[in-house]
Amino acid sequence: MGEPLGLLQVTVIRGKKLVIRDFKSSDPYVIVKLGTESARTKVINNCLNPVWDEELSFTLKDPAAVLALEVFDKDRFKADDKMGHATLSLQPLISVARLRHIVRVSSGETTLRKVLPDSDNCVSRESTISCIDGEVVQSVWLKLCAVESGEIELKIKFIDPPGTKEH
Repeated sequence: MGEPLGLLQVTVIRGKKLVIRDFKSSDPYVIVKLGTESARTKVINNCLNPVWDEELSFTLKDPAAVLALEVFDKDRFKADDKMGHATLSLQPLISVARLRHIVRVSSGETTLRKVLPDSDNCVSRESTISCIDGEVVQSVWLKLCAVESGEIELKIKFIDPPGTKEH
């Protein structure tokens, strides 16, 4: 998997209806993984609808990559409790990034693809992949698995590798 395909900026925007893991609430944080790279958000104390609005960056090397995220409740004296996990295939985003060069979309905002929820993904509502002023951006809500409730909102931006120019 040699050359990087590009940079992936993942903004963890917020969580909604997260599960209670402490007495009345939780202290959630998110770990995002892409291949061998991982990054985490800050902890938001006593909140089931946290707003992180944190940008995490990854190098995208595999065209079949899957973005994985896990939500945890920070605990002081014991192991952190799991609050669910979700995955997102980056294949649709990568194909739109390639398509953008073919159709030469470079200004304004154009929706190039929609990703619908189905049994093969954690997408909780229709997600759009758009080209906004030359950048490929996906806004998506992911339903957390292995828990009673919870969703995480992400904004994912694909950035061409350095040295790649528009034609």
